[in-house]
Amino acid sequence: MSTAVVPRKTNMPYVRLGKSGLKVSKIILGCMSYGSSEWQGWVLPEEEGIKHIKAAYDAGIQTFDTAGVYSSGLSEIILGKAIKQYDLPRHEIVVMTKCFFLVPRTPAETYYKGEQNSDEFGYVNQKGLSRKNIFDSVKESLARLQLDYIDVLQCHRFDPETPIEETMQALHDVVQAGYVRYIGMSSCHAWQFHVMQNYAINNHLTPFISMQNHYSLAYREEEREMFPTLKHFGVGSIPWSPLARGFLTRPLGEQTKRGETDG
Repeated sequence: MSTAVVPRKTNMPYVRLGKSGLKVSKIILGCMSYGSSEWQGWVLPEEEGIKHIKAAYDAGIQTFDTAGVYSSGLSEIILGKAIKQYDLPRHEIVVMTKCFFLVPRTPAETYYKGEQNSDEFGYVNQKGLSRKNIFDSVKESLARLQLDYIDVLQCHRFDPETPIEETMQALHDVVQAGYVRYIGMSSCHAWQFHVMQNYAINNHLTPFISMQNHYSLAYREEEREMFPTLKHFGVGSIPWSPLARGFLTRPLGEQTKRGETDG
């Protein structure tokens, strides 16, 4: 049984994502921490995750970021359950997810670390930015989220094994099919982003509106090449780990489980 959301007034600022028409909350809730401790020891269970999502929404955060790889899809499932449980208005919220990494059958399987060859375990085409994996990933994410469309689909990494032409055409096609509204990129080099964006623009395909990149007071490399590139294209930046995995929020030298294990 859903719990109706009462209209609320907040002081949260909202900004356009790059030069697109899409507005997002200045603070975006990352949902990587919700799922199964089998995936990472610091991950919080479903009940806590759902409470966090509702608290964030009540505070004016209307943009939520997740990925299929987080806890093997459980993060997306938890976000979808929170949206349903609290009847969060679909037209009010912005849901962002990602594709690229393999989403294995269980959270205990962590092939994204590169320690095992996933092909040997039957995961042959379930990773990367091929046309097949992009379409399959989008449909699987929608099922887990219990949604009809994704607001922003982000490529979690650059795929050196798939032609850029294939990737950008597939991203354009999932937008044209109505599964996705906008596309973004994440965690790549500036030259890689530049090549992909130029290909989309020159071939009249859907361009990226956002880049989710590693940036904080403790890591500022993006200021050298990525930020000027994004400014050139009018693309918005969504820093991930802005608190440096909590390093900037605790006394120097103090350790946490995430700080020790989330490299």
